[in-house]
This record gives sequence, structure tokens and C-alpha cells, in this order.
Amino acid sequence: MSKKDLSLLEILIDDASFINWAKNQNQNDVAFWNHWIEKHPDQLETIFNAKAIILGIQFDKTTISDNKIERELDLVLAQIEPEKNISQSENPITKTAKYIVMATALILIVTFGYNFLPFNSTITHKTVFGEIIDLKLPDGTSVVLNGNSQISYNKKTPRIINLSGEAYFKVKSIPSTKAKFWVNTNDLKVEVFGTQFHVNTRNDKTGVLLDEGSIELLLSNGTTKKMVPGELVSYSKNDKEITHNKVTQELSYSLWREGTYIFNNTSVYEVMQNIEHAYGMKTEFIDEELKNQKLTGGIPNQNLKICLSAIEKSTGTRIVLKDKKLLMFKN
Repeated sequence: MSKKDLSLLEILIDDASFINWAKNQNQNDVAFWNHWIEKHPDQLETIFNAKAIILGIQFDKTTISDNKIERELDLVLAQIEPEKNISQSENPITKTAKYIVMATALILIVTFGYNFLPFNSTITHKTVFGEIIDLKLPDGTSVVLNGNSQISYNKKTPRIINLSGEAYFKVKSIPSTKAKFWVNTNDLKVEVFGTQFHVNTRNDKTGVLLDEGSIELLLSNGTTKKMVPGELVSYSKNDKEITHNKVTQELSYSLWREGTYIFNNTSVYEVMQNIEHAYGMKTEFIDEELKNQKLTGGIPNQNLKICLSAIEKSTGTRIVLKDKKLLMFKN
């Protein structure tokens, strides 16, 4: 590995944007680095070495002092030339030789690992306000994560997911082992074998809508709820409130499917709450009576401008964005 490649490697493993690319956590960063790689094909080896280090090893920089690094290098050098007792003043090591030794040590770390480099076994995917990402978990399960949301899991147990925010799951069934899939929230656990469902942990409660298959919920109060397709369950451990309904045209509900909000007989106030959670904004109703107006239909939320335009057309209102606040008027 050349000195130039090593310098690039050191830069990449400390770059937050590159780390997002390696972990597929931010669509903008992924697009940027994919474009950069296309323009720099000669750096492919360094790029994927850096990615392997980021995904395989979590460096604890505070535990490795400069003195320790120097001692480790001296030990390696002593083994390279065992018959010579060379002091730095008598025969100084060139920077090139030092980089070669460091590169060799780095390869050994990646291949075998050192006891002073702890292994990070938790994988986390997180979205910022207004961002939606489509993930593929190690078992083949698909997860679409809405804005301002997060999932995490242990590498050893990738079918046990912790969720905060909003996500849509298409769980990969494993008939040979009948392996279960779990989604944990602050209020409940969702037990799954292979199905499609929506989970929302907003507003201090968890809502679950089942589209296909069958699931069972284990609530934090110890009770269980079995669900069949087309049912919606909402539960909060704080106020102990449980609702279990069949989705019908008469039922008032809001849900999210892979980038689209679906509202049925939903108040504009609740509609705007969904937008606030996804985009990190506040709504001010200039005309208070708008809060109780009902909305039914699908609203795309991959783009804030398009989303607000669809709400305006559906409700006959005007929405003005000012200082990260949404001002809502009668049209």
C-alpha cells in the first residue's frame, strides 16, 4: 500500500459522510460517494478496505496512545532486523518505511484483530428529518424507514429489531427453521413469522397495522393481542389505553406505507402532526377551525413541497413555510 493510499484510508475511516456510505445510512452521502467512486476507479481497493474496517472494527482511539503505537512499531522493527540494535539517532527510519510497517499492522488488525480494538456488534440505521431510506436486513427482510426514525439490532440476532419512529416491514419468512422476527418498541413487542406491517411509535404510543400474514403483540402490561390482516392496534403503556379495530371506511385512521401517508376521515390537526414528526417542523393554524376539518386520501411524503401541495389541494387551504414553521390558512 502506497503512502498516498494509506493517507486516503486514514481520511476515509474518520469521515462521517463516508461512514454513512459504508453503512448505507444516508441517501445523499450514498449518492455522493457512488458518484465519487465512478470518477476514481483507481481508488477502489482503498475504498473497500476502508469500508471493511468501518463495518468490521470500531476503533477506540482514546485507549491507544502515541507512545503505545511507537512501542508496537519498535517491536515489529526489532523482529525485522533482530541482529541490529539500531537507535533512531544512529539510523533513522524513513517515513516510507514507517508507512509500510503501519500498513502491515493495519492488515493484521483487519485479518486477525487485536484485543485493544473492541468489536461493535450493534447495527443502527437512522434517518434525519425529511429522509426516507429503504433497507435490506441480513435475513432478507425489507424495511422502509420514515424521516426522524431509527432501527437497531445486534449482528448475532438480526431478527430482533428495536424501533423508534415509523417503519414499514416486509419480513422474510424462513419456513425451514420457523424463525421468528421481533420488533421492539417502548410500548410493546411485535412477534412475526413472515408478513407485511406498519409500526408507528409517535405521540407516546405504538400503532401497528397488519397488511399480510399474522402477528402477535406482547404489550408491556403482559397481555397479548393476535392480529389478522386489515386490523389496527394502538397501545400506550403510559395511559394503558388499547384500541383494536378493523380498518373500514368508517374508521378514522392514518398510516404510512413506503413513502405515502394514507388518511381516512382524519382531522387536519392529526395530518399535520404526521408531517411535523417526519420533517421536524411546527404547524400554526391561522384559522383554528381548520384543525377539525377531515381529510381522506393518499399524500406522498418523499418531498416536503409535493406533500404540502397535496394537502392544500385536498383541504382547500394554503400552507406557507416560514422560519421552519408551517402557517395554515383558509384558501
